[in-house]
Amino acid sequence: MQLQHFTKSWLARVGLAATLAAAASTPALADKLTVVMASKLSVLDPVLTASHQTRNHAYMIYDTLLATDADNKIRPQMADKWEISADGKAYTFTLREGLRWHDGAPVKAEDCVASIKRWAQQDKMGRQLMPLVESMNAVDDKTFTIILKTPADVLTALAKPSGLPSFIMPKRVAETPAAQAITDYTGSGPFKFVQAEFQPGVKTVYEKNTDYVPRNEPPSATSGGKVVKVDRIEWLTLPDPMTAVNALLEGEIDYLETVPFDLAPMVQSSPDVELRVLDKMGYQPMYRFNQTQKPFDNKLVRQAAMYAIGQDDILKAQVGDPTYYKTCGAVFGCGLPYASDIRADMIVPSNIEKAKALLKEANYDNSPVVILHATDIAMASAIPVVMAQQLRQAGFNVQLQAMDFMTMLSRRANRDVPAKGGWSIFVTTWHMSEILDPLRNYGVSANGEKAWFGWPDIPQVESLRDKFLVTRDDQERKQIADKLQDVMLDEGVAIPLGQIATAAAYRKTLTGVLESPAPVFWNIAKSEK
Repeated sequence: MQLQHFTKSWLARVGLAATLAAAASTPALADKLTVVMASKLSVLDPVLTASHQTRNHAYMIYDTLLATDADNKIRPQMADKWEISADGKAYTFTLREGLRWHDGAPVKAEDCVASIKRWAQQDKMGRQLMPLVESMNAVDDKTFTIILKTPADVLTALAKPSGLPSFIMPKRVAETPAAQAITDYTGSGPFKFVQAEFQPGVKTVYEKNTDYVPRNEPPSATSGGKVVKVDRIEWLTLPDPMTAVNALLEGEIDYLETVPFDLAPMVQSSPDVELRVLDKMGYQPMYRFNQTQKPFDNKLVRQAAMYAIGQDDILKAQVGDPTYYKTCGAVFGCGLPYASDIRADMIVPSNIEKAKALLKEANYDNSPVVILHATDIAMASAIPVVMAQQLRQAGFNVQLQAMDFMTMLSRRANRDVPAKGGWSIFVTTWHMSEILDPLRNYGVSANGEKAWFGWPDIPQVESLRDKFLVTRDDQERKQIADKLQDVMLDEGVAIPLGQIATAAAYRKTLTGVLESPAPVFWNIAKSEK
């Protein structure tokens, strides 16, 4: 065992040395940040995937028309202003001065129109919004309009900070078919992507956009003045968590996006490193049933599983330190505008006896429950293991199938029976900003074959979402969200597993690190000591 541990440690250090050697191919700079992100960057097109690393990459090189500040309020970003007609059907946006693409060309209104149209083909809110759009056109180089057939919440869709944010690209790039990856990474954001130095799975490099004109206001989350104070940022990939933490403690890297929960005490004890929760919203783990195959094509069986699965044991196993988690029965997040405790008794505590009774009532025939277990996602890897234990206690025949995250993403698209590569349950995590209302929440999807993975067919869910989209009354929206929670949990459409916070860590040579729902690197300065 000692030799095995030594070999693993030695290999990890060799991997670190190779990665840092790749980073050292450029001169060492006091104004260069060396960063280890939570996972590797593999997709560079922010319209193709809701991957957080792709989103983080996009915030470096692109900008957004609107943004959300630290108080979750919508602010202008590329826009100087907007006007909404009295009937709520006409939106007019005017761009601010000083916007230029990385190649020096001015940003125009036609770029915004083309970008929004491409984004809306893939984004959940965009897809729901576009059928209500009568027209979207550039009026001149600085102004464009969105004309609706019926009033809808355009601003929230364009300002949301995660999921698929509406990043603005040059028209020539935005005209790329929405299902096809872009190859031109010209943006107008505060950093430029150095494509020549991109080593997938090893290193991603960004340089300061010296022509960027920040807004004349303090930064706040993804909004405000994006003032860049370093010349170069290098994202490195270090898959081994202990290696990454040691690299931070020894000053070989400057910033670690996510500190593993079990290593947080070690980081916190270092006098040279700051451990800090930068994302105050956090994440919601959730699971989804395959409602097209046995046994979860039966509503009573779904409910039995929901009663069996308890959040507390899951969160203790996954996180450990209660500082970083809390149980929560709200589909749309606790502490957020549409929080509700309706049917929370079904999903927060584990009620094995109730689960057994429902299984008996449903005449469960011992059909296998195949749980997809992504073992390489630190924030969720323990959850399926505890779920399997709880379900077995209730009498389910459970098969826990281990795989990496990318395999899980492919596998969950398989609609066949479990014996032929299908599945019964998968677990994923969403940022709270991605689930806080019925429009952006991917779990609120129940239109059969067109639905998100799991393919529930619950027409009432879709009807309530449509009503939520067009109402402008806050009280009515809350009532609709409450009804949605009731229906979704009764039918087992998407089941939350509490809330988790994560901590970042960085050397105390860095100042100006911002709290934000996505890691952002403007406003950060670095001293030599």
